[in-house]
Amino acid sequence: MIFGIAVGATAFATKQVTERDLLLTAEITGDNDPLHVDAAYAATTPFGQRIAHGALVLGVLSATASEIAHRAIAAGCTGLPVSLGYDNVRFLAPVFIGDRLEARYRVEALDAAKGRSIAACEVLNQSGTTCLVARHILKWVPAER
Repeated sequence: MIFGIAVGATAFATKQVTERDLLLTAEITGDNDPLHVDAAYAATTPFGQRIAHGALVLGVLSATASEIAHRAIAAGCTGLPVSLGYDNVRFLAPVFIGDRLEARYRVEALDAAKGRSIAACEVLNQSGTTCLVARHILKWVPAER
């Protein structure tokens, strides 16, 4: 198995969270919880304002995983790297409208027998507060059909 990446490979992505992001995430997912979409309601909660959906925050990591996959392909990997999913996802701090997020992705292990990579992932806000942690698994699908 040729992965086209090495342990220690990293990728980063940034995203400024907007009100539109919250509304579009609600529309796409059907999660219209007032904590995400109703400013008056959210003001009465311990957060004091609307918070971003967990799916939105996790979604910022998608760009980093894609970057790693594209690097592997450009480097001549065998197979096609596709996401098997995120494990141990934890939301550690709320994300608010206006927050600037940085997603960080670091390959921690390569398993040639299973054709998989495992990466440590985190999303931080502009203050350096960790908002999300997770582990991501990429699977190298054999090229032949």
